[in-house]
Amino acid sequence: MRFTKMHGLGNDYVYVNCFKEKVENPAEAARYVSDRHFGIGSDGLILICPSEKADFEMVMYNADGSRSEMCGNGIRCVAKYVYDYGLTDKTSISVETLGGIKYLDLTVEDGKAVQIRVDMGMPELRAGRIPILFEVPEEGTPDGAAVLGEEVFGDNEQFVGQEAVEPAADAGEQSADAGDQDKEVIDEPIVVDGMEYKITGVSMGNPHAVVFLEDVEKLDIDRIGPKFENHERFPRRINTEFVRVIDRETIEMRVWERGSGETLACGTGACAAAVASILNGLAGRKVTVKLSGGSLMIEWDEESGKVYMTGPAVTVFEGEIELPAGIHQQGGRVYV
Repeated sequence: MRFTKMHGLGNDYVYVNCFKEKVENPAEAARYVSDRHFGIGSDGLILICPSEKADFEMVMYNADGSRSEMCGNGIRCVAKYVYDYGLTDKTSISVETLGGIKYLDLTVEDGKAVQIRVDMGMPELRAGRIPILFEVPEEGTPDGAAVLGEEVFGDNEQFVGQEAVEPAADAGEQSADAGDQDKEVIDEPIVVDGMEYKITGVSMGNPHAVVFLEDVEKLDIDRIGPKFENHERFPRRINTEFVRVIDRETIEMRVWERGSGETLACGTGACAAAVASILNGLAGRKVTVKLSGGSLMIEWDEESGKVYMTGPAVTVFEGEIELPAGIHQQGGRVYV
């Protein structure tokens, strides 16, 4: 399988051009190539595919093989790839994702895309659409499941090797039992591993819980990150951003990504952190988000309600890897 290793602020993925390649089992392929000792080493696998709805489609798998809806750093690299490798000559493109169609503007220097601005769309703040539960599942529901309106979300295993499930329709319209699921989750208490934290929930096409702390550098994220990710109030697991506010224009963030662990950067997480900072009155509408791998510029436009993310994308190297039988087949399109 031919591949290209790329990263956005150190959030690295293996990219496959599925106009030329076919991946029979992308979940297994993601696990195989992501291994940093026996594979290529990455936070996951991203397939660049044809789309009937947009210029391209981004199909994303985390390092554990679970399907993810959206990745801000990943989609900037998709834009760089399709321009740099001649799949398009446009500097404004659309990309289909499970989190919706995203629109990207490319800054080009010496024939290469170096900076990408992404229209991330409007953040979703309703608990049932993130989803985040205000109460733990009732006894008798499947493990890790929660009833939102008429839809039941199963445990984490449903995501491994499968497509992410589309969010339920407006839970409040489906059933009066939805209750709090129409409310926003802002500075909401949650007990994780015996300690109380405050979370602000945001979906940027994928679920995020933002936690404000006085110090993020000393945080034992390898211990607490999985506790948040797999908490029973998050029926599809969660991406967790641990944020320290520096001033009204600058925040610092570490992130534990669902299915990948701590990463050097998370584009959707940076957007969620900026939105949460604004909702809690801690920042203005334009925020620099400082991550372990670098900084992203995030703007939540008051008039349109959309979030815009601007940052770099980098090609590291190209290569070819032999995958175990059943994972890869040369030629044709990808079907997932």
